Amino acid sequence: MKPIGRKNYGSIPHLHNSKLGEGDYYIGEGQERILTTKARDKHDNILVFEKYDGSNVGVAKFENKIFALTRSGYEANTSPYKQHHYFANWVKKRELLFADMLQNGERITGEWLAQAHGLIYKIEVEPIVFFDYFTQNNERILFEELREKAIEYNLQLPRQLHEGQPITVEQLLPLLNEKTKGIESVELPEGMVYRVERKGKVDFLAKYVRSDFPTGQFCINVEEQNLIWNVLPENCG
Repeated sequence: MKPIGRKNYGSIPHLHNSKLGEGDYYIGEGQERILTTKARDKHDNILVFEKYDGSNVGVAKFENKIFALTRSGYEANTSPYKQHHYFANWVKKRELLFADMLQNGERITGEWLAQAHGLIYKIEVEPIVFFDYFTQNNERILFEELREKAIEYNLQLPRQLHEGQPITVEQLLPLLNEKTKGIESVELPEGMVYRVERKGKVDFLAKYVRSDFPTGQFCINVEEQNLIWNVLPENCG
């Protein structure tokens, strides 16, 4: 069942120096220039965040009910993967919080990091990072609005690397690779996500993944009993 009748989250195109995965694609050259070289005008605001390596999930409110969703939009508790059941339990325990925050038709999306995929993380906070919030019309809200909600409801946001003028991946790599607290990858981080906000709206996004990133090394073709957990399942509540 897809409670909201659509995917929870779509695909983000890659910058041209990014590692592609199966089914991935590059962003257009014009849009990449806006992100990294030259803005169209003063109205382009470029934000860049650390990209986290987990499972895309969401929390939606529909007909006054709260749903924990997988990326494809199905209910997390129907997933064949245990990590999604742990996420569903995590949401259930916070049902009143999300019921207060979300209006009918809205959803908040993020990365569930309890299970290791390509990276192992040291996690001292909740094992989830929220990075987008969608209105009833399926439109992203500005990141500053998401930040306000995160502060009010004590939710974890991605580490912000930059805001302002266009900036290249190479300029940001030293900052990306600095050690951090809260949620820290044991190896180098996966990459970064670029976001353009313009005239009060989110215009478009793109991402960069480092060329040597070991996609899914801890979960692809790995038996359930051999999975690695950043946060033990019994502590995912």
